[in-house]
Amino acid sequence: MPGKVKHSPVQSGKLPKPVGPYSPAVVYEGLVYVSGQGAIDPATGELVGPDVETQTEQVLKNIASILEAAGSSLQYVLRCGVFLTDISEFPKMNAVYAKMFGDNRPARTTVQVSALPRAGLRVEIDAVAYIP
Repeated sequence: MPGKVKHSPVQSGKLPKPVGPYSPAVVYEGLVYVSGQGAIDPATGELVGPDVETQTEQVLKNIASILEAAGSSLQYVLRCGVFLTDISEFPKMNAVYAKMFGDNRPARTTVQVSALPRAGLRVEIDAVAYIP
C-alpha cells in the first residue's frame, strides 16, 4: 500500500508554464528542487531575447519566482545545473549569473548541449535550494 506523499509541487499563477508533464519545482523536507527553466516570459509565454545574457537573466528571474512561491530565494540556492547550446558563451552567461546571485555562490555544473526544447533557447538552468 503506498504511503502518504511527503513532497509537494510548487504552484502559482505567476510561474512559467511547464512544457511537459512535470512541476516547476517540488518541495521535500525543506529543499526546493527547481526543474530546468528556459528564458520564457511567464506573462507572454514567449522566448525573451536572442542573446545569452538576456536569456540568462530571464531564466534566473523565473527561478527566483518559483523559489519565492516555495518560500525561498536565490540567496538560498545550494546547487545549479547550467545547460548552454554554445559553451563559448560561458563568460557572458557567467557575468549575468554572478550579478543575479550576488554574494551567494552555489555549487554548479555547466555543460554544452546539442539542443534545448525550444527554438532559439540558448540556456537552461535548474536549481536546488532550501527554505530558511
